[in-house]
Amino acid sequence: MFGTTSLRNHFLIAMPALADPNFFHTVTYICEHNDEGAMGIVINRPLDIRLGDVLQHMEIETRDAAVRDQFILGGGPVQTERGFVVHRPVGEWDVSLPVTDEIAVTTSRDILEALALGTGPGDALLALGYAGWGAGQLEREMAENAWLSGPAEAAILFETPLEQRWHAAASLLGVDLDSISSEVGHA
Repeated sequence: MFGTTSLRNHFLIAMPALADPNFFHTVTYICEHNDEGAMGIVINRPLDIRLGDVLQHMEIETRDAAVRDQFILGGGPVQTERGFVVHRPVGEWDVSLPVTDEIAVTTSRDILEALALGTGPGDALLALGYAGWGAGQLEREMAENAWLSGPAEAAILFETPLEQRWHAAASLLGVDLDSISSEVGHA
């Protein structure tokens, strides 16, 4: 492993001053972090697309209105046409990256077919695109105070309403984001 601590299974919480429109007020779930870089899924940026739209495009049928109406997230600015499912339990899917013993991110069609049939994982977040950082890039951004990070909590991933996730993730660290100035500067 490399000299810094891995942020795998951590939340990356955008600081109020982070003005990049791709990450303004976002929470990113870090799925992989090593000496080659990092990859995560933004978990609080809904798109104007529902799972039913994706399933129809992929010619996968579902009769379940709750499945059709499930929101899709903008997972990040990289490969925005590619789908990612963050889920628990891990299960046996064709293309999965286990993040923990309980949570994985899957990119294969079989998980969407299972979700459409109602036999998929109990908890699932669906996203188009991901956030990616090259070697050392995330560490530099953290040193510049662009992000807060802390261990992820499944309840925020799968149960907390989208509009509350940014504040909820920061509160895990005891941080009130509303009390932090969005002005950039140094004392």
